[in-house]
Amino acid sequence: MADRASAPSLLNNPQFRAILYQLIMASLLIYLGWSIVDNTIANMEERGIRAGFGFLQETAGFSITMSLVPYEPGDTYGRVFVVGLLNTLLVAGVGVVLATLIGFLIGVMRLSQNWVVSRLANIYVEIFRNIPLLLQILFWYTAVLKPLPGPRQVFERNTEIYFGISNRGITGPEFVLLEAFSFTTWTILLGILFTIGIHRWAKQRQATTGKQFPVLFAGLGLIIGLPILVFLLSGAPVEFIPAKMGRFNLAGGITIIPEFLAILLSLVLYTASFIAEIVRAGIQAVNYGQTEASRALGLRHSTTLRLVVIPQAMRIIIPPLTSQYLNLTKNTSLAAAIAYPDLVSTFAGTALNQNGQALETLAITMTVYLSLSLLTSAFMNWFNSRVALVER
Repeated sequence: MADRASAPSLLNNPQFRAILYQLIMASLLIYLGWSIVDNTIANMEERGIRAGFGFLQETAGFSITMSLVPYEPGDTYGRVFVVGLLNTLLVAGVGVVLATLIGFLIGVMRLSQNWVVSRLANIYVEIFRNIPLLLQILFWYTAVLKPLPGPRQVFERNTEIYFGISNRGITGPEFVLLEAFSFTTWTILLGILFTIGIHRWAKQRQATTGKQFPVLFAGLGLIIGLPILVFLLSGAPVEFIPAKMGRFNLAGGITIIPEFLAILLSLVLYTASFIAEIVRAGIQAVNYGQTEASRALGLRHSTTLRLVVIPQAMRIIIPPLTSQYLNLTKNTSLAAAIAYPDLVSTFAGTALNQNGQALETLAITMTVYLSLSLLTSAFMNWFNSRVALVER
């Protein structure tokens, strides 16, 4: 009896209490989630609102100004979702690449010993970083692109157009790849594979012998030079179909709409200003003794920056750079303000107004942005682990 009386209570065990509290909290969250779902379904049934994703097979009945895949007003809402998703991915993908290039360039310029170059880079950062993104989008669209003259004022009727700018966007010829272009495609793919192999071989060779191999020039020759040679030898298998000015509008060719140009310019210039500061901070975080040692060895400034400073700065640059990529991708949703046909404008906008199934439509849209963010984070975390300093 004395042993039983002196036995400690489970409630006095910290591990047991931690598990108990977590179970209680999880049960409350499950009950709360079930209550929300049950209440939502009951309210929808009471108001006669449909539920489910069957609306994706229904006819949309509206046109879209820009589509990377064939689309007609008679296509389904599912097709609208694909069109909007691809348009969003196009802006995000091109924007990430251009913002990275411009951001790195401006970041290096800010550290330039040339006073004019450094001041210009500083002015760029201060201007674009401190103006709200939505205002920049509206500025490029309403104050720069839309006031341009119309096609009838720029182009003469029945003339072939190989390049032109109007308030309809940038107009150029359509490229039709002929069958023989497949040789050029295979040459590009093989050039990329050979360049990767040469890069690995050159890295091992340098580690063993200390001798460098011009991988950059070899890669440019394999990826660009050789495909151009094959392209010319195969008879330049590309047909150019120019646009023509009809009686009222442009016909044929390819037109990059002003909405795409406005959202792309705004996202790139805005995000690049933040990336520039990240790059500047990363470079300045590298011990200056590294630069002095490189100069003592006789390395040029560009070589020092490329081989000594930037590789070490990348370990500092990549984590905050990931946040900028995520912000750029999510900020593409602001394109709805100028009617660019992205996922929010077409699927969560026009399609939602017609089908009325807000819960399903917004759930799909949020899932897409969540998935894009998680995929971007996963890739950047993997890349960060590749350049991280290996501890012995």
